[in-house]
Amino acid sequence: QVHLVESGGGLVQAGGSLRLSCAASGRTFSDSALGWFRQARGKEREFVAAISWTGGKTAYADSAKGRFTISRDNSKNTLYLQMNSLKPEDTAVYYCAAAPHASIVVVSSWYDYWGQGTQVTVSS
Repeated sequence: QVHLVESGGGLVQAGGSLRLSCAASGRTFSDSALGWFRQARGKEREFVAAISWTGGKTAYADSAKGRFTISRDNSKNTLYLQMNSLKPEDTAVYYCAAAPHASIVVVSSWYDYWGQGTQVTVSS
């Protein structure tokens, strides 16, 4: 069982930065693949970034490449998403997710645990 709580969302101007955090509890965090997804109003949830349980492998959506960086600190049971050069189209609720005993996962249906989400709003 993994319990996830996101934080760090907020309102930022276009071009600005935010760092999202996802605090996890549970015994399987360190051997779970982790990911960030987002859902804009009226749209389906979409993949943003994923990281392997060791942190050695990462994957990004094209929209996130070069601007977002996913990382994890297994000693703190925390997942991060550094978001730079934010655009209004990045506005969404951002969710972290965990897939125990998986390598790296980019498909939402493969994740077993989800946080409640944190709102990111980018103004133009």
